[in-house]
Amino acid sequence: MTSTPQVPAPTRPELRRSGTDRWLGGVCGGLAEYSGIDAVLWRVGAVGLTVAGGAGVVVYLLLWVLLPSAPLPADRSPSILDGFVDRLHAALTGTRSGPRPGGSV
Repeated sequence: MTSTPQVPAPTRPELRRSGTDRWLGGVCGGLAEYSGIDAVLWRVGAVGLTVAGGAGVVVYLLLWVLLPSAPLPADRSPSILDGFVDRLHAALTGTRSGPRPGGSV
């Protein structure tokens, strides 16, 4: 009886805000990287929820604060708002935020 080698299951990336595919906070880009669904569709869904009653803004802001940020590319420095959101995320989740590539928090 021969056994077939077991192939490890593909691993899904960690759910984080995107460091590269970002228009505002990287939430839709991060959801796209995690789910494999194009970021444009996530953005259309967020706009749709916003137009349909305002829930899109609330959900986006919550995800922006609750999702950790992926490292930024070396040629990009974090904005003042990125630093504020990272500190708020650290305070809410009890994690310590360290320096990010491209600048410090």
